[in-house]
Amino acid sequence: MPSATDINDRANNNASNAFDRYSQLSFGWSREGQTAPWYLPTFNHDNLDQRTAAAGHARDWIAGGGATDGSTDGTTHPGEGTDGFWSSGTSYTNGSQSITWPGSATATRTTAQNLEQERAPMTIEQWETLPDENKVGNFWVIDQQTGWAYWANRLEPGEATSYLLDAAVMTDAIEETVFNGFSYYAINVESELISPDQRNEFLNDGGNNHVLLAEFLTGINNGVMFDDGPNPAPNESSAPSEFNFSTMRPGRIFTMAGEQYRYLEDMGNGDHMIIRNDALRNVHFSNQEVALASWYGGLDDTVQAIVRPVVMPNNVPSISELDASPWTAGGVRWLPLQWNDNRFDAVRGDRTVVGGTTQRAFALSFADVVRLSTAAGPFPTHRAREAADARWWQLRTPTPDGHAWGISEGALFGRSTMTGSNSHGGVRPALIIHQPTN
Repeated sequence: MPSATDINDRANNNASNAFDRYSQLSFGWSREGQTAPWYLPTFNHDNLDQRTAAAGHARDWIAGGGATDGSTDGTTHPGEGTDGFWSSGTSYTNGSQSITWPGSATATRTTAQNLEQERAPMTIEQWETLPDENKVGNFWVIDQQTGWAYWANRLEPGEATSYLLDAAVMTDAIEETVFNGFSYYAINVESELISPDQRNEFLNDGGNNHVLLAEFLTGINNGVMFDDGPNPAPNESSAPSEFNFSTMRPGRIFTMAGEQYRYLEDMGNGDHMIIRNDALRNVHFSNQEVALASWYGGLDDTVQAIVRPVVMPNNVPSISELDASPWTAGGVRWLPLQWNDNRFDAVRGDRTVVGGTTQRAFALSFADVVRLSTAAGPFPTHRAREAADARWWQLRTPTPDGHAWGISEGALFGRSTMTGSNSHGGVRPALIIHQPTN
């Protein structure tokens, strides 16, 4: 158990403190100049079968009679279980190398990447000291009263957390203590995964949970750590009249008339900008306007009734990748470093505002994304700029050489072809809606 204010220091009032002399735990995963590690997804998709993906020296205690099944000796997954063993683009078919691992006997899995940790693991009391806008994100929080570690964000399908624990480094004291024989240091890992509507199961487990845990779980479910008024839960589909948009915080997820949105900003005078949380997939840039019009036409009448008209430029200003660079130090292709330079004048002026007479859906511009990518805005991180399920999405801004700007892994790229499309992303419709202020 960690101490309340230092995750790297075992609590003095817990028996685990005896290990301080023998081992130091390395929490989180960080390698200078390296991206997050890769892994091979499990073959076992049976949620009633607790065998997981233990490889190398790891042992799955569920296998056989306690860490042994007579053939794999407690391993339940291919690979050596070592740092950097798997890499991008590697596929493995179950049973292809004489052993059939738990799960689908003939399935093929392709390596996937863990999420990047946005901050190092911390205790729940350390988490409480973070600014509210930083309390939800891709990092681990440990309740030091129970030892349970919680991911501080909702996982989308196909996502995997960053590492909670990277290594246990043994000290010289173990050699001084064990004169004959050998030592073996093992960590028991147990996983519990729940859907958002079952989150109270974490509170009703009979454990000595920290008093902050309920607040933590509520914030994770809402997507923001704010009191945003009497609004329905993020996954609860509700009519427009049931929302109080003026109390919503940027980045808040909500479901209105069957469509899930992310709240972007209060534009004043009762106007609010929102965006569909997921992208309309398999839509290429040249067909963007057709797809937006079709999606808008299918919206519930109660939603269309509150949509404001917007004016789109006849010729959307363009900018090349070369002219957009260099980039700020806020991460990969986060924001243009010289945004106020004259070469951005035309693109910077393409900001979506209320005007004209045409109620419609639209794609955000390059300038919209830059303006909304702030610590207090809806896009404070690369992860927040992704569409649901970590999908890429198009902007309306083209490049002069016949390509288009978009968001991929939260970064700004101007490399999409005008006619290219796939099932991993597409256009993300946005709306400006109006709700009277009195």
